[in-house]
Amino acid sequence: MAEYQHLTHEFAPVFNKESKILILGTFPSVKSREQQFYYGHPQNRFWKVLSHITKEPLPTTITEKKQLLLSHKIAIWDVIASCDIIGSSDSSIRNVIPADIASLLAKSSIAAIFGNGNKSCELFEKYTVPTLAGLSHSYTIEKLPSTSPANAAWRLERLCEYWQEKINAHIIS
Repeated sequence: MAEYQHLTHEFAPVFNKESKILILGTFPSVKSREQQFYYGHPQNRFWKVLSHITKEPLPTTITEKKQLLLSHKIAIWDVIASCDIIGSSDSSIRNVIPADIASLLAKSSIAAIFGNGNKSCELFEKYTVPTLAGLSHSYTIEKLPSTSPANAAWRLERLCEYWQEKINAHIIS
């Protein structure tokens, strides 16, 4: 039986001062931790969805992924800085220390925040919202269906359409 590990998020958010939207996950999966970058599981549909929305070729390297994000004013990060977790299981997450999302918001032009799945939104509400009280702008998070392969109820085409409808207005090329 798998055991809990206490882990710390080891790679930086992707953003710059021009970033307009922020997409938040929960905590990097085992595959993402191995690759040291976001959405590293080959079955995760995140990069396919963003490629569709932005009408850009599917990025394969970390450099290409960062370029895709920044050229479309998209930032990505995770809600959790460290936690106890079993493997990649969001449902096992406990003892959360939240990421300093307030500092990212202060250094960017983020106008909209989206959660990649239910758990990222729940964690944002519980751990991040209380840290945002001093900011001049109030932020809410809008839930998007997870791009995880565990979300088998959403075909790729349906994911692309839904994500595009929700975030397209915020992408400024």
